[in-house]
Amino acid sequence: MNKKDIANIRKQFKVNNDLLKLNEIFNVYIMKESSDIYHHQSTPFEMLEVEQQELFMANFKKVLSGQLDEKVFELKFQRDVENSSQLILHQGLLSPDTEDWKEQMLKLVEKMLKDKQYEMDIVVTFIRGEYRKPMKRQSEEGEESEKNTVYSHPFILCSMNKTLDPKKELLFDYVEKEFKYNFVVDPIINLNAPISGFLFPCFTDNAADVNYILYSAGKANELNYHFIEEVLNAEEAMTAGEDKIVFEEIVKKVVGDQIDTATLSNVYEEIHRAVEENEEEDVPKLDYKDVEKVLKNSGIEDIDTEKVETAFKRVIDDESYELKASSIMPKYNSKSIKIKTKIADISISPQDLRYVRQIQFDGKLSLMIEVEENTVIEGFEVIPEVLFEKKQENEE
Repeated sequence: MNKKDIANIRKQFKVNNDLLKLNEIFNVYIMKESSDIYHHQSTPFEMLEVEQQELFMANFKKVLSGQLDEKVFELKFQRDVENSSQLILHQGLLSPDTEDWKEQMLKLVEKMLKDKQYEMDIVVTFIRGEYRKPMKRQSEEGEESEKNTVYSHPFILCSMNKTLDPKKELLFDYVEKEFKYNFVVDPIINLNAPISGFLFPCFTDNAADVNYILYSAGKANELNYHFIEEVLNAEEAMTAGEDKIVFEEIVKKVVGDQIDTATLSNVYEEIHRAVEENEEEDVPKLDYKDVEKVLKNSGIEDIDTEKVETAFKRVIDDESYELKASSIMPKYNSKSIKIKTKIADISISPQDLRYVRQIQFDGKLSLMIEVEENTVIEGFEVIPEVLFEKKQENEE
């Protein structure tokens, strides 16, 4: 799934939407002390009160929110796995019987509890539903509504949420005119911040792929590898942050630890060009040959295939590994590069990095930023200082 596919299904999670039909909602309460199932309950989603539906809809949207490869990840199922979660989910998706669907979901919960001790009570919520996507009209003159012909996508979504301790509060009783201590014993289910979740199957354009699952992490770039491998039985994934570190280490192995801003700017420009030239590809990737080309086109000398391939082997132990272009560079048109100095912190975009230089001036390191107009500080226009010309005059 690309970010457009994810956004399309995420925006459907709203009450009274005829393009989204949710059948059952199945909640499982897990105790932290024993890692046992304390209670589970299945309910037709439409039987919930509207306020409850809205709470769950917001929770499901959060599961599908976040940057791709940072918080949400398309993962491929492992092959030839005993008690495969792919098979469990597929059977649950196709089952016409509610009891059988519950049984399949409880099998997944058992895998979540195996060799795992949670720090708080957990509520695991499963929903089974159908996402309908209208087909594009063949003719603008057609009178038939777009919603008359749709793609139908059955799916299962899971959301894992922790519980919060109830609050102890002091209340004022208007009738009795007295202060009262109030303590609610029921735990609060925190639907505002899911700790994990997934969507099965994945959808690309208008086709479902049961060989892939969309995994959602609780926090960006913090994957639960136990959950991915042992519960979902999916293959490992690299986060965008890890991809970026791998790229930086590879470049250091090839060109050294030091680089000037002009060259770094050229590197980002070359990667951006590679992304632009591959608009048809959802996630442009760079292998060691592509990285070699990027470095050569950036003006770095003494670059050859063997040197880059060796760097790949040393850093990631896989010369065939491909880096996602969107992961290894800061966002090109936003101020995503942070320059930190003892004096000040500066934010600039990769495309403007070429205007920044680190120079030696009067025996001191200085950061020089080329600007097109006079700088304004606290409402005052700064007077340009012609320091370089003065120095040249003194030398003469």
